[in-house]
Amino acid sequence: MRPEDPGSINEFLKTAGSGPSGSAGRVVIVSDSIPERNGVGAYYQDLVHQLEDRCEAVGFVCPDRAGKGPRLPLPGDPTQKIWFPSYRRYRTVMQEVRPQCIIAATPGPYGLLACWFARRLKVPLIVGFHTHFSGVTDQYDNIFLRTFSRLYFNLADWIMFKSADLALGNSEAMVDLAKRLGAKRAEIMGTLLPDDALSKPVSPPREEFKRVIFAGRLAPEKRINWVIDAAREIPSMTFTIAGDGPHLDEFKSVERELANLHMLGWVNREQLMAAMDDADLLVLPSVVESFGTVALEAMARARLVLVTPTCGIVEWPDLRPWLFVVEDGESVADALRRIAELPADERRRIALGAADAARELNDKSVRHWLGIIDAERVSSDDD
Repeated sequence: MRPEDPGSINEFLKTAGSGPSGSAGRVVIVSDSIPERNGVGAYYQDLVHQLEDRCEAVGFVCPDRAGKGPRLPLPGDPTQKIWFPSYRRYRTVMQEVRPQCIIAATPGPYGLLACWFARRLKVPLIVGFHTHFSGVTDQYDNIFLRTFSRLYFNLADWIMFKSADLALGNSEAMVDLAKRLGAKRAEIMGTLLPDDALSKPVSPPREEFKRVIFAGRLAPEKRINWVIDAAREIPSMTFTIAGDGPHLDEFKSVERELANLHMLGWVNREQLMAAMDDADLLVLPSVVESFGTVALEAMARARLVLVTPTCGIVEWPDLRPWLFVVEDGESVADALRRIAELPADERRRIALGAADAARELNDKSVRHWLGIIDAERVSSDDD
C-alpha cells in the first residue's frame, strides 16, 4: 500500500508526482519552533498552508506566535528558546482533528510529546530531520555546554527515531544519518516555499550586480565572518545581514566601521522577501546546512544564490545548475568577483532558471507529502 521509498534525491524527483488527487486524510503537524522564527518553523508553516486545501483536516501545534508560555533559553544561543507545550492545548487539537498520522518536526519538548501522542492514539508518526543538533553543538566553546547539549540531542533523536514509522531528511547525508541514528525507514523530502514567494510578482533581475544579502542565525556555524570579510574587501558592493543570534552585538559594532554593511536584525518573512527582492544575490556560507531553505526562497524570487559546498541544496540535481558554489581556495569575496565578471545576460538567465526550478521543486514536494500522508493513513487503517 505504500509508494516506493525514494531513498535518494534522484528517486524523489522521479516519484514525487505520485501524490493523490483527492483528500489525503487527517494530519497533525507538531513543531518546537515559532513559525517564521527559523527555517524549520517556516517550513512547517508552509506545509500547513499547502496541505489545508488538499487534506480532510490539518492541525498545527507549535509555540505561541506571540512568544508567550513557559520556555528556557537554548544553550549556546539565548535568542532561541526551548518551549514547553500546554498539554491541554495539545490534547484539544488531537481531539478536534482525530489524526490518521502525526508529523513531528523537532527533537524538543513538543516533538517528544508528539511521540507519546502517536503511540497513545495508535497512529503512524513521521519525523522530520532537518538539523543534526548534536553536530551543531560542536561549535560551542563551552565544553560543559557542548557535552550536555550533545547528550540531550542524542537521546532525543534516539527516542524520536525509535518511535517514528518514517523519518524524512532534506539531503541524502541527513537520510543516511537518520538510518545510523536508528530510523527504521528514512527517505528524502523536498523543500517548500511560502505563499508570498509563489504568488507575488517577481521583480526582474537587474543588470547591475552590487547588492548582497545574508539571512539566517548569527551563529558560528553560519560563518558570517566570511560575509564581513567580503564587505571589507569589496567596498563597491552593499552587504545586508538579516537575522538574530549570539553574535548580533558583535556585528553591529562592525556595521559602524563599514559604510557598505547594514544589519537588519530579525525580520519577518514579508520583510525578508522585500529585502531579498532588493538584493542581487543571497549568500549562504554555512559550515553545517542540511538544505538551506532561504536559498530556495531567493531562487524563487529570481535572485542569484551563492552557497558553500556543505549546503545540502547543492545535492539536488535540478537545482545545482542554477547555483553558484564557493570553490576550493576561494573566499566569498573571490566568488562574488567571479560572478560579477559574468555578462549581465548570463546572470539573468541563471536567475530566471533558478525561479522555475524552485517552483517545480515546491510542486513536487507538496505532491510527495500528500503521497506520504495518504500511504500512512492507509497503513493505519489496515492495522
